[in-house]
Amino acid sequence: MSKPGRLKRIDEYRWELPTTYKPGMRVPGLVYADENLAAQIDADQALEQVANVAFLPGIVGHSLAMPDIHWGYGFPVGGVAATGVEDGVISPGGIGFDINCGVRLLCSDLSEVGVRPRLVKLTEAIFHGVPSGVGVGGKVRLAGKEIDEVLRQGARWAVARGYGSEDDLERTEERGTFSAADPGKVSEKAKQRGTPQLGTLGSGNHFLEVQVVDRVYLPDVARAFGIAGTGQVMVLIHSGSRGLGHQVCDDYLRLMGPAVRRYGIEVPDRQLACVPFEAPEGQAYYTAMAAAANYAWANRQCIAHWVRQAFEQVFGKDYRDLGLQMVYDVAHNIAKVETYQVEGVRRRLVVHRKGATRAFPAGQPGLPEPYRAVGQPVLIPGDMGRYSFVAVAGEKAMAESFGSTCHGAGRLQSRSAATKSLRGVDVAGRLAKQGVVVRASGAGTLAEEAPEAYKDVADVVRVVDGAGLAQRVARMRPLGVVKG
Repeated sequence: MSKPGRLKRIDEYRWELPTTYKPGMRVPGLVYADENLAAQIDADQALEQVANVAFLPGIVGHSLAMPDIHWGYGFPVGGVAATGVEDGVISPGGIGFDINCGVRLLCSDLSEVGVRPRLVKLTEAIFHGVPSGVGVGGKVRLAGKEIDEVLRQGARWAVARGYGSEDDLERTEERGTFSAADPGKVSEKAKQRGTPQLGTLGSGNHFLEVQVVDRVYLPDVARAFGIAGTGQVMVLIHSGSRGLGHQVCDDYLRLMGPAVRRYGIEVPDRQLACVPFEAPEGQAYYTAMAAAANYAWANRQCIAHWVRQAFEQVFGKDYRDLGLQMVYDVAHNIAKVETYQVEGVRRRLVVHRKGATRAFPAGQPGLPEPYRAVGQPVLIPGDMGRYSFVAVAGEKAMAESFGSTCHGAGRLQSRSAATKSLRGVDVAGRLAKQGVVVRASGAGTLAEEAPEAYKDVADVVRVVDGAGLAQRVARMRPLGVVKG
């Protein structure tokens, strides 16, 4: 099945890309996949990016690829790499243009039976209440230097202004505020792009879904997460740092291009532009990236507020009376300094997660108090015609993958290929026959994001469960979908 010199099978869910594949690789690649997914990955260009990432100075362990891996900028989407703080680099390609693109999950006391008669009205209310689309502006009006406060405080800024509660912060990664942030390292152009967009969904693969729990795998863990059982209505929000994050990445890629040569760093792909983490350019990018991450957490906090308002409008009750509480909010495009055991020595590492979710098991520092005994919720969205999953971090994640797991289904087709293959197909009509109500800004968006453009997320999640990176807790299917 696998080609000579490429993937070598380790066990049922692990495959190695040896250093002999490409001279200059400092570590092997490690790909999480079953046999079918491994065949897809082996035929994809993204495997070449796994090899390229292994060239990064200071990389330790493996260049990691989750089962949802696909072609990205520099790093594959679904890629993880850890570099030493003292002797390693930081690469914007290892985070991506949509810094802190992530997922937020709300639970509710509502059932599918109670929501179904009002589903069309609810989906419409969310579509009109949450601004979405390319370049669209939001409802939040930032004055003067207020954007700097957002970049410094993150979700805490939004909660202080009435967009949610302290309980939301308790259930957000980093409590919604990345302390490393320095708004002074974010360009004025980035700030100008971000000022009108706070509280907006965006376009592309960003979405907002009303979902229903249709299967529970670990009832005790599910209850700890606020998931009472099947039939319960949930809301999943997927968005990021909008134009601000894109501009931060663009700014620092241009800065790092010449800096790579200045520091004598050699990488096989210019999209892997990087600098030593402790160099001035490295610290400037890290603190600007943290500021963009804070913007994304504030963005999802505001979006959750508009969602709650839509439910209040449709059901005539306060969102608290509807039980619309946070389960968790987690980033899947970010770099963070974390400590791990490497060859028997505890080391501080820069963990790049590009389309990969943090997965910290029970007892790890930094977990919210409600989840310390069970482990971190892991949110894994699928496509709008199948499923999404809630998982809980597994012990193997700390030992093997630098506390990381998959982030979603992973694309099978590019956006252009999906649009071409579905020309003339009524995607919304097809989903309606499945009982899924869809509202989107245009038919093109639906074609780009149609189910056949993605791997089956159930296959992806089965791999990370089998590998011990994250255990399935509950499965949800979409009822109402809002796309930009």
